[in-house]
Amino acid sequence: MDDSANTISSTLLNTMNPASTTSSSSSSTSASALAGSDSAAALQNNFMTLLVTQMKNQNPLNPMDNAQVTSQMAQLSTVTGIGQMNATLTSLMSSLASSQSMQAANLIGKSVVVPGNAITLSSGAGQFGVQLASAATNVQATITNSAGVVVDTMNVGSLPSGVSAINWDGKTTAGTIAPDGQYTFTIAAANGQTAVAATALSVGNVASVSTGTSGAQLNIPNVGPTSVTSVVQIL
Repeated sequence: MDDSANTISSTLLNTMNPASTTSSSSSSTSASALAGSDSAAALQNNFMTLLVTQMKNQNPLNPMDNAQVTSQMAQLSTVTGIGQMNATLTSLMSSLASSQSMQAANLIGKSVVVPGNAITLSSGAGQFGVQLASAATNVQATITNSAGVVVDTMNVGSLPSGVSAINWDGKTTAGTIAPDGQYTFTIAAANGQTAVAATALSVGNVASVSTGTSGAQLNIPNVGPTSVTSVVQIL
């Protein structure tokens, strides 16, 4: 009888039938080997193959005891459970992404308020906003054109905490009317002598929606791609 067909590699035997003094290490090795399988069925088949091979080739003077079998069965149960949980989480993430995309599609054509510093001046009117961490007694907006030149400095006055809309009439500091187009702005806010954290907000119309690894993105002309979760208000 040819014994070569029944020869088992030393690596396999060491994994499934380690010395009793290294049982903790072997548990990690077995779990790692099983974790590399693609499905619960594959995990179970691998485990049974290794277990039967181990029992066939165990040392008669030092046979595998019940504790070892129980430990390996527990490893199989744990790794199988992890595999099933990963599959469930993957399914939930896919469903969430699909739901988010559908919700984002409903925003096409609507005006939204998102973090940004862009202003679109059209027919002598522009709108932007600010989100304050706390109430401020003095809020100032500085508006610049595409060349980086300051065209207007607006003293907005006092604003409460939260989101506030600010309208620009298109007038420059010199009193002239700025041409329609794209502008940017910065916000400075203070409560007395204490600075207040202020987040600049842009207003734009959602033109389309795109999806990617980071989730659904709203494509807003003159503002840029923006995550759905970044929307502060829907107008």
